[in-house]
Amino acid sequence: MSSNFSTEHPAEAPVSRPLPGAHIADPAPLGLAAFALTTFVLSCVNANIVPQALVGGALGLALAYGGICQFTAGVWEFAKGNTFGATAFCSYGGFWVSFWWLAEKDLAKLGPDGYKVVGVFLLGWAIFTAYMTVAATRVSGAVLGVFALLTVTFAVLAIGWFDKESSSWIKVGGYLGIVTAAVAWYTSFAGVTAFTFKRQVLPVGPRA
Repeated sequence: MSSNFSTEHPAEAPVSRPLPGAHIADPAPLGLAAFALTTFVLSCVNANIVPQALVGGALGLALAYGGICQFTAGVWEFAKGNTFGATAFCSYGGFWVSFWWLAEKDLAKLGPDGYKVVGVFLLGWAIFTAYMTVAATRVSGAVLGVFALLTVTFAVLAIGWFDKESSSWIKVGGYLGIVTAAVAWYTSFAGVTAFTFKRQVLPVGPRA
């Protein structure tokens, strides 16, 4: 479904113009789904629901779905003129690709103080997510929930890594990540069903 806006011209009748990218399908459900599934799998590892030794099983998902697919969703958000969606999906797509590279290539080479690098990495993403949370207040309640939970998740995981890979903090961050993934899946589901049913089936909460 597309929407239009009107622009008033002096001494002219109102002219209706299509919104940027109105002919393009909404990429947000894809970006949210890619984020949710990748976050869920890694968070199960962090929460020790799945053994830490199996973290390699999440890396392919991080690269292909959380990374490439989510980044692609962000590019389409640029085409639709959505600065918030483009910034979010391209950034978190980049996060997952960089996480894949860090875990696959570099982490074992960082030595005994490597945990500090991961802590700074996660802290930086917590800061980015915090200011995106402020912007999310103008999107919807569901999107705001995703960003608020993700901010806390990144912060808790950063504390865990700064504390020399404290298993208790990382485990808490894992469970927070699972909740974040669930809210992201809900928001994605709301977007998909809104398109297929041609109406808002699941509530996402009003903008602030």
